[in-house]
Amino acid sequence: MEKQTITIYDVAREANVSMATVSRVVNGNPNVKPATRKKVLEVIDRLDYRPNAVARGLASKKTTTIGVIIPDVSNMFFSSLARGIDDVATMYKYNIILANSDGGSTKEVQVLNNLLAKQVDGIIFMGHRITDEVRAEFSRSKTPVVLAGSIDPDQQVGSVNIDYTEAAKEAVSLLAKNGNEKIAFISGALIDAINGQNRLTGYKEALKEHNLEYNEGLIFESPYEFKDGLALVDRILNSGATAAYITDDELAIGVLDGLYDHGIKVPDDFEIITSNNSLLTDVARPRLSSITQPLYDIGAVSTRLLTKLMNKEEIEQKTIVLPSNIMEKGSTK
Repeated sequence: MEKQTITIYDVAREANVSMATVSRVVNGNPNVKPATRKKVLEVIDRLDYRPNAVARGLASKKTTTIGVIIPDVSNMFFSSLARGIDDVATMYKYNIILANSDGGSTKEVQVLNNLLAKQVDGIIFMGHRITDEVRAEFSRSKTPVVLAGSIDPDQQVGSVNIDYTEAAKEAVSLLAKNGNEKIAFISGALIDAINGQNRLTGYKEALKEHNLEYNEGLIFESPYEFKDGLALVDRILNSGATAAYITDDELAIGVLDGLYDHGIKVPDDFEIITSNNSLLTDVARPRLSSITQPLYDIGAVSTRLLTKLMNKEEIEQKTIVLPSNIMEKGSTK
């Protein structure tokens, strides 16, 4: 038998009060007598009444819901960001709807439109790049958008990141100082601004600073998966590289395991620095040296920025850059 939907009218009738009084109790309005509040709450509990968020959203023009678009929920980089988003959203009494986009432009647009159709109050977008199609949807919608761990080269959309250029430069400089003359740059697609502009620029600046020649044969593009790291190892070794800066931890683990399979010792024969300092860097053996990004904080700060935009509060800056560092572990000398 289908469960009957309990409405605010049912609660008001059972408690012998007005629907306005029930609404005040549900919304925590202090202007209700304690005895009346107690009676209403008892009826709510007995009837198992749950306020209809959709109906409330239609009335207030707010759904107190944030849409979060994530390329790969299984990737620890994005899941760590999502935890920071969820905690701050809860603090400000917002619910989140998490949607997986697989990092593809067509699905990103589809997922974005699905969330907008649900009347979300704001969007946090995590993606490797902002395509023209996605940007067009951002512009068409009046819904506030903030990027978390993603780059908007045009700085039209609010974003929270680290300085990826400076972080890459610092990582590659460390490898150069350790005596490596051929340092591989292993990243996702270079068409993504975060890789092809920010990180690659930092890589080139570090080489120049250490009087090392830039060689396109040391640049490798790859999906961010373990198996892809394994598959790259033959090409990396054939390039003559003795070290690598890698922009994703799972990809770095694949490279590490592939080197082990070839009898290459890390860090004695080959050094690695990765980018996200996720849990993966500590479960690997040797533990992976990494850029440290405040992943949780990026998620948390992006949510706070979004709440300000949604509530039309004054914003000092839409592009927020958080600090990063290098943590040396077992994969560098």
